[in-house]
Amino acid sequence: MQRSIGNETRFRVLNALVDVGSQSASELRDRLEIESNVLHYHLDELVDVGLVENRKRKEPDSDGLYSYYRATSLGEGILEHGVRELMRREWDALEEYSA
Repeated sequence: MQRSIGNETRFRVLNALVDVGSQSASELRDRLEIESNVLHYHLDELVDVGLVENRKRKEPDSDGLYSYYRATSLGEGILEHGVRELMRREWDALEEYSA
């Protein structure tokens, strides 16, 4: 699982889903400025480990979209209480030693 978010693209995808909420693949592609095939590869990896889920609708929304991705509670927790907390501590340590 750590390997999954250790990849920069997967980290960016999960981070975007946690920050913004549910997004279609095309919205994520535009937001992150990455190719569709690259995005789908990384989305599949995140879905496989349970950090992201793909929600499908029976009827399209106003944009004609059926499928949306969102971070699972596990994905949110790992990002917020794992990765982001570690990043905050690293920044605090850098500031402390820089002063």
